[in-house]
Amino acid sequence: MLRLSSVITILPLAAALLLCALRIEASVHEYAGEKFVGKGNAFVVHGGSEGIYSSAPGLNESSPGDSFIRFEKITFRRPLELSNFSSGSVHAIVFEVDDRENIGGSAYGGQRALCCTGDLAKLGVCKEGQIIYRPSTNNPGWPQVHGASFDIDTTETTLQARSIQITKTGMYNLYFIHCDPKLKEVFVDGKTVWKNPTGYLPGRMAPLMKFYGFMSLAFVLLGIFWFSQYARFWREVLPLQNCITLVITLGMFEMAFWYFDYAEFNETGVRPTGITVWAVTFGTVKRTVSRLILLIVSMGYGVVRPTLGGLTSKVVLLGGTFFVASEVLEIIENVGAVSDLSGKARLFFVLPVAILDAFFILWIFTSLSSTLNKLQARRMTAKLDIYRKFTNALAVAVIVSVGWICYEVMSVVYLNEADTLFCRHTKIG
Repeated sequence: MLRLSSVITILPLAAALLLCALRIEASVHEYAGEKFVGKGNAFVVHGGSEGIYSSAPGLNESSPGDSFIRFEKITFRRPLELSNFSSGSVHAIVFEVDDRENIGGSAYGGQRALCCTGDLAKLGVCKEGQIIYRPSTNNPGWPQVHGASFDIDTTETTLQARSIQITKTGMYNLYFIHCDPKLKEVFVDGKTVWKNPTGYLPGRMAPLMKFYGFMSLAFVLLGIFWFSQYARFWREVLPLQNCITLVITLGMFEMAFWYFDYAEFNETGVRPTGITVWAVTFGTVKRTVSRLILLIVSMGYGVVRPTLGGLTSKVVLLGGTFFVASEVLEIIENVGAVSDLSGKARLFFVLPVAILDAFFILWIFTSLSSTLNKLQARRMTAKLDIYRKFTNALAVAVIVSVGWICYEVMSVVYLNEADTLFCRHTKIG
């Protein structure tokens, strides 16, 4: 059986090799044979969702503003045996979250549909078989709808290359849609490029480059102070303080790698896989070591007990499990990120980490209670006072952490609102 240190060493290298075999990009959304899926009375491919900041309009389409969504070589393909007819248009529709109600419609107050139905056609509001959309009253020229159709005996058609200027800050969504049941075997290839005024980082990630830059500087200053004190009192250093030194060092590397990751991502539009994997790994090791330090301190290691005894293997097992679960989650969330929306599959990987975190918290506070009772029974008042302050500080940290989790959940709900409501109202998903 592999030792935990061997697993920790091998896992990031294996992940890097696996991910290098894939071309993972963000802001540059690639479509390689994406198949249209029937949802309601339409056939759909989700092309991406990102927050984009506004910019001043460009002079023309060949000279776009600083913010845009650009179509590059978007090609729709169909099998040769299904090419004996000319078709209606296959559309690319781009809309902002506030315009979601302008997509789709319903007759007599029924379920909203993307494609015009016979009842709606009789009302004269649309042409049967066409996508239903209405111009936005708050954002002139939106939603943006562009299409291409198949000629008879042709197996592919290409969407005209263009740049869509973004002049309003918001959450933008792209869908490829058609309404022709005879085109159910159509695939889409090509890519779209999504750009913010400051670079290629999606709107949700744009502030993170500056954040990690400041955090890198803060960790450097903390490291200078800590290592100066470490060198000054090196004869009195405890094993536990060596662990704190390790955490600070890991934090310095993590912040630096994240900054370089977002800087290159912002410059090129392509996420640097190797840097992202190492940033994720340093962060995961740091969080794992931090939790283990809190746990063994709560158990009274070096205070009321000289060793952990039979608990050592359980502590190492919990730490190793948490590391693996967190590493997998972070790799999926960061290395494979394409849109600002979180994938539904992410929930499957969040749950193990959340459960392990809850187990850490439960074990830490249970151990603290036991240690406090031992200190009180032995009348070690000075250490008892320190541990009480430690318990209070830890309780405050847990409360703040729960508050931050709630904030993140609210942010994710907002980011997914456009996609969820659009899908629900138009029979998609």
